Amino acid sequence: MNVYLHPFMQKKIRVGAVSYLNTKPMIYGFEHGSMQDKLTLELNYPSQLASDLQKNKLDLALLPVAAIPSILNAEIISPYGIAANNKVASVCLFSHVPIEEIQEIYLDYQSRTSVALLRILLRDYWQTRPMLLDAPENYIHLIKGKTAGLIIGDRALEQLQQFPYVYDLAEAWHDHTQLPFVFAAWVSNQSLDNSFIEEFNNTIADGLNKIPSIVSSTSFEAYNLLEYYLNNIQYHLDEEKQKGLTLFSKLIQTL
Repeated sequence: MNVYLHPFMQKKIRVGAVSYLNTKPMIYGFEHGSMQDKLTLELNYPSQLASDLQKNKLDLALLPVAAIPSILNAEIISPYGIAANNKVASVCLFSHVPIEEIQEIYLDYQSRTSVALLRILLRDYWQTRPMLLDAPENYIHLIKGKTAGLIIGDRALEQLQQFPYVYDLAEAWHDHTQLPFVFAAWVSNQSLDNSFIEEFNNTIADGLNKIPSIVSSTSFEAYNLLEYYLNNIQYHLDEEKQKGLTLFSKLIQTL
């Protein structure tokens, strides 16, 4: 069923995006009036977006790629997403001891994809088997001694200077596979009209062209956002990133 109706019968498309700094350029146009008559925008953390799309509380979301198989009729509808060619800076394992000495790791509850990536890297790249623990809220203070923690998003950027050992998961993935890593893609759970998809992607592209002004109007002292948006985060899911996504999709089935 086509949910993008004639203008007089319009149903607004319910769009979900992550509430992190890394998504600001992609949702800039949606937050500043463009397409406001065609969609509603909801912000949340990645694992909650996946749950909402599963329950049909959303029609379209910037979805963690590990959750794609759990979405009925899932379809990637955009050439844009969240990826990294090497260091991403905002998805890291933080520790007070080297990786080989870590005995247990708290797993950030906000992202299934980052947790799956960490599991793959621990098994195949670092070849170590620490105990993995579900992290409570405000768990960063529990990272001490030989207990490490996976932290994602803005909180990770804020912790980069606070720990002697920081392992960037996208960088480790690249070292292991020689491929970029895709964290999230725009996924719908139903058929969307081509004209909506085209306007949606054009609006994203316009926002990506406004990164300098977005940075100048955003207060964040923990990390250089221009570096983050232009060098750490890659927004276009090109052929190499598709290869990385395909490999990750295969590996996640072996966990």
